[in-house]
Amino acid sequence: MIITTSGEIAGKRITRSLGLVRGNTIRARHVGRDITAALRNLVGGEVSEYTKLFAEAREQALDRMVAEAKGLGANAVVEVRFSTSMVMSAAAELLAYGTAVVAEDL
Repeated sequence: MIITTSGEIAGKRITRSLGLVRGNTIRARHVGRDITAALRNLVGGEVSEYTKLFAEAREQALDRMVAEAKGLGANAVVEVRFSTSMVMSAAAELLAYGTAVVAEDL
């Protein structure tokens, strides 16, 4: 499966557009991670606990988007974007979306 943020795929021609596909996940913070993050905030630097949490969320959202695209018969997703939103004070949604397409070699 080809996934790209652009509307074109080098060396390929898009022959069919199958529509919008998306995948999302909602992740809640963990109390232990919050304590560690608060301590790290005192000394500065990357809050690796949250970096890991969001990296996992991005991968899960992408996997779900790809599964939806495959279900439609797509072999690529173009114009892929991410969006986040707060669901409640300690949870956030991460959404991956794009256009499922069929692409063939030139």
